Amino acid sequence: MTALPFKIALRYLVSRKSYHVINMISGIGAAGMAVGTAALITILSVFNGFDSLVSQSLTDANPDLVIKPASGKVFQPDSLAWLVDAPSIVRLSSVLEDQAFLSCDGKQGLVLVKGIDEAGEEESPLQSHMIDGIWQLHRGDRPMAIAGAGLAAQLGLNPRFLSPLELHYPSRTDAISLANPAASLRSAKLGLSGVLSVSSELDNKLLVVPIGTVRELLAYETEISALEIWTAPESAKAVQKALQERLGAAYRVLDRYQQNVSVYKMMRYEKLAIYAILIFVVLIIAFNIYSSLRMLVIEKQDDIATLRSLGATDGLIRHIFRLEGWLVSLLGMAVGLVIGIALVLVQQEFGLVPMPGNFVVDAYPVVLRASDILWTVGGVALIGYLMALLPSRKI
Repeated sequence: MTALPFKIALRYLVSRKSYHVINMISGIGAAGMAVGTAALITILSVFNGFDSLVSQSLTDANPDLVIKPASGKVFQPDSLAWLVDAPSIVRLSSVLEDQAFLSCDGKQGLVLVKGIDEAGEEESPLQSHMIDGIWQLHRGDRPMAIAGAGLAAQLGLNPRFLSPLELHYPSRTDAISLANPAASLRSAKLGLSGVLSVSSELDNKLLVVPIGTVRELLAYETEISALEIWTAPESAKAVQKALQERLGAAYRVLDRYQQNVSVYKMMRYEKLAIYAILIFVVLIIAFNIYSSLRMLVIEKQDDIATLRSLGATDGLIRHIFRLEGWLVSLLGMAVGLVIGIALVLVQQEFGLVPMPGNFVVDAYPVVLRASDILWTVGGVALIGYLMALLPSRKI
């Protein structure tokens, strides 16, 4: 008895209707579901590709772990000297950073000044993100700076120009003079040795300088704002847990996700928004299935009467037409899945669609994920079922 509704629904699906317009509308509905499904798979995979590029660039630029004070901006690193001999820790680098005012050739802007120590200068992963100039924070006795690409574009900074950069910061120790506020600013002059690019968020504000320059600017002696840690492979989570337990509530030990939580949340919300928009488009397309099923119910009134005379209940008849409408959407979804997955795999293997302009990759990046396929199948199948359920309820 269970197979009977399916057999009749399948017969209605493949049989030629009395009115050709029903076949046409059903075909449009199935084609629309196929296009919508393929679009979901393809666009979500492209979004995954860009996500992976951003995540990779952040992973390359950020340390495995960062220790920051739970309150306040700075702390004394002497209390963490024991970390030098801690197992699973490969390298440590002290960082002092804050916002400051930058001027160069009459152009000004707020920047995030990141001062790094000698260990960071020698082995910082930021070196691999240089796009112009050289990685150099000292030229003889003169301190040098490296600017983010967005910041360099905004202020017209170029490592080949000789104009110095001037950093300004309000004095923490001197009283502000109302008669001459500029006298209360501490200043530092640097040369520009290079430009780097990590992510749009950092590129628009980052200025990397020697930690000694930042200490002079902020009037600190030995304080730091963060301690960057690189661990042995695959041990970051264990080291983070052990350090947090030992350091207690006075410090926060952040992994790479926690260091860039806003970026990862933004990417997740953007992907969710894209999925919702595409599902809404599929919902609009699915109304073709609703229309074709309504017309099929009207056409099959004689069949419905015959089934009732043979003892079929209204529930069984509704189930037949519900299955017929759902089969149309599932057929379109299956075709769309094959097309979408094939397009993604071809792009992934051969890069047929190139990226316009100068970008870090030559072709649109794509990453196919099983979770996206499951969400697509679930969303499209649910919409198809709802479109088949509504007209069958009126039998």
